[in-house]
Amino acid sequence: MNSHRTSTYDLLAGHLGHLSEEQLKHFAVFKDNLAKASLYKPPSETVPASHDEATILRFLRARRFDPHKAQKQFSDTEAWRFATPSRPLICYLRPRPMQTELNSISVDRRYQRIVALWEFMSQFTLPLCSALPHPGAPVTPISAVTSIIDLSNVSLGTMWSLRHHLQQASELATAHYPETLHTIAVVNAPVFFPTVWGWIKVWFDEGTRNKVHVLGKDPGPTLRTIIDAKDLPQLYGGELEWTFSDEPALDEHAKVLVDEVPKGPITFVDGKAVRPEVPKRQSSESQEGRYSGNAK
Repeated sequence: MNSHRTSTYDLLAGHLGHLSEEQLKHFAVFKDNLAKASLYKPPSETVPASHDEATILRFLRARRFDPHKAQKQFSDTEAWRFATPSRPLICYLRPRPMQTELNSISVDRRYQRIVALWEFMSQFTLPLCSALPHPGAPVTPISAVTSIIDLSNVSLGTMWSLRHHLQQASELATAHYPETLHTIAVVNAPVFFPTVWGWIKVWFDEGTRNKVHVLGKDPGPTLRTIIDAKDLPQLYGGELEWTFSDEPALDEHAKVLVDEVPKGPITFVDGKAVRPEVPKRQSSESQEGRYSGNAK
């Protein structure tokens, strides 16, 4: 757990457009191995690749560019995705207090909602952000997110009741959505948080633990080094007029592509929002699963 970022580094190192010669060789071997194992179909003149390169590279980067270890994780994730009906769970997430939300549903439903959150991020949010102006564009897509966790008014009892949810979320992200987390900023942490962190940090791998930054009651100065002030809510020392109960705030570039964050199952493909085809039975289930959550 870090109190603040203390070192400088190339944010894009290991990403598309910023690979060393050695990393490029490993990436080529990895894709070739996946294709031979029928886990990946390269693009043809008429058919796109089964997986985009940024996604494939995330698995390789998570395993420190070891093609064999990365293939094991990729294969396990493909098997998990086949067994998990994630596609109809790609839903719009409306802000709502976490404790209220989690107390109202079963454990199984909580897991589905964690999956839906990660699917929404990977299938809609990241592709949309990649289509917007950003450092490294267009060669380097956006493949990770920065999250702000506000622990204002959170009691020790609440943290304890959420422990299984936090463990599920961390294990799911590490196993099946590797390298999608850039930074976690914990703000307004209560005095007991270091104790709680001592309990739960074993659920996170070392790389993830190093991405957690506890910023206390005045997070603005540090957050503004991570997030542009215009995109940071005023509550956290930025300029954006946005509160937790608001709809996601889209800038002018994003509004050119989508008027608002769509509701229901949605993906973002080739510069536009696309509704995935969902079997009739699953479609009705997804209506039941159109739930509230934190989309920001």
